Amino acid sequence: MVEAVIWDFGGVLTSSPFEAFARFESERGLPADIIRRTNATNHFENAWAKFERTEVDLDTFDALFAAESLALGAEVRGKDVLPLLYGELRPEMVEALRIVGENFKTGCITNNLPANAIGSASGRTLYVAEVMALFDHVIESAKIGLRKPDPKIYQMMTDALGVAPNNCVYLDDLGVNLKPAREMGMTTIKVASADQAIAELEAATGLTLR
Repeated sequence: MVEAVIWDFGGVLTSSPFEAFARFESERGLPADIIRRTNATNHFENAWAKFERTEVDLDTFDALFAAESLALGAEVRGKDVLPLLYGELRPEMVEALRIVGENFKTGCITNNLPANAIGSASGRTLYVAEVMALFDHVIESAKIGLRKPDPKIYQMMTDALGVAPNNCVYLDDLGVNLKPAREMGMTTIKVASADQAIAELEAATGLTLR
């Protein structure tokens, strides 16, 4: 029985930054997927992980990311990657969240960066705040010093919502983040597109979401 639906933010409620990564690499003549490979290498302790847990400042992140990407074949400055992170909100996913929230508890677990890391994008902060207000509980890695896929962050969410993991559905666009949720007993949905995710969420919850 579903009692709660837990959502990732970037790549789920927004479009994936991977498209922006690919454009950046193509425009700069960089090896394909160099940014994603840098993020995925030693993903518990790399520059990205440390920055999302606010263990390093912006300048240190910039230098660490440059060194890590260079070791994989081409130097990419961390500060150049950060502006690529903004995806566009997917209105159909936001509407699905709204409907789900009328029927079940909702939570958001997001690996994010310190608030001042990227600077403001015109109008976006307001829209994001409106979406965040739809959740019963939000956990941000940059605020608690813990990030997915650490199992403790999922446990924190189920505790906060007062639900058992096996009564939860969890959506994320990264398999590495879905695995701990699945091992805890959650029903997991890997988000490849809004249509696919909504269809699977409808099947899991029995709701009509569009």
